[in-house]
Amino acid sequence: MRIGLLGKKIGMTREFIETGLSIPVTILSIEKGRIINVFTKEKRGYNAIQVGFGKIKASKLKKQMKGFFAKKSTEPRKFLKEFRVDNITDYKEGNEIGLELFKDEKFVDVKSKTIGKGFAGVMKRHNFSGLRASHGVSVSHRAHGSTGQNQDPGKVFKGKKMAGHMGDKYRTVQNLEIVKSDLENSLIFVKGSVPGSKNSIVLIQKNAKNINRLSTLEKSKKSAVTNAELDKTKSKSKISEKKGSAEKQTPKKEAKK
Repeated sequence: MRIGLLGKKIGMTREFIETGLSIPVTILSIEKGRIINVFTKEKRGYNAIQVGFGKIKASKLKKQMKGFFAKKSTEPRKFLKEFRVDNITDYKEGNEIGLELFKDEKFVDVKSKTIGKGFAGVMKRHNFSGLRASHGVSVSHRAHGSTGQNQDPGKVFKGKKMAGHMGDKYRTVQNLEIVKSDLENSLIFVKGSVPGSKNSIVLIQKNAKNINRLSTLEKSKKSAVTNAELDKTKSKSKISEKKGSAEKQTPKKEAKK
């Protein structure tokens, strides 16, 4: 598992870059995590670290958790997350992890719980087209139709697309581009939308897929450079055309006999 950070979704806005392009971004507020436990391969069978995120009052903790944090001599944390690592020597108990984790990263994966929609029909939940809206179709315009089978097998198979509870599930959006990072205010600006409503908790991790793709900023810089080169070539061609026309207009001197 890749190391990540827990944050909070603040909302959406847009960022303007030097070329004047407007990029829709989601603002995520990140809190520094503290390494509370280091699990070695000898003890657990795998190398991992346990990181605590968020602050919580000691009065809201159970006795067991109060003893746990007192034993580790650290302030109570609201969330505990375990991440598997390859090299355990790089991490020590008490160290903090912040936005510098994504310093050299262009893309990240963001996991969060989607907005709950309650009980939804098949047209909203599974994008069914519904039945005909003409005469003769009575009170079943948005119905899903038959779901069962014949006498054999005589049941509804599991996973059948039907009406039911929609949303309120953990979903991961991969390869979201990092547009800007504000280390002072612990903010990260990610291009595009992130699952969940405002103030929902999100998990940000390094992208799992190795993608070879230019970011929006790199594309804009590249296009600006190419446009500048085209302007230079056009100006050079215009100057050469002017020189050629000037040479044609000037009469040639007669050769001496």
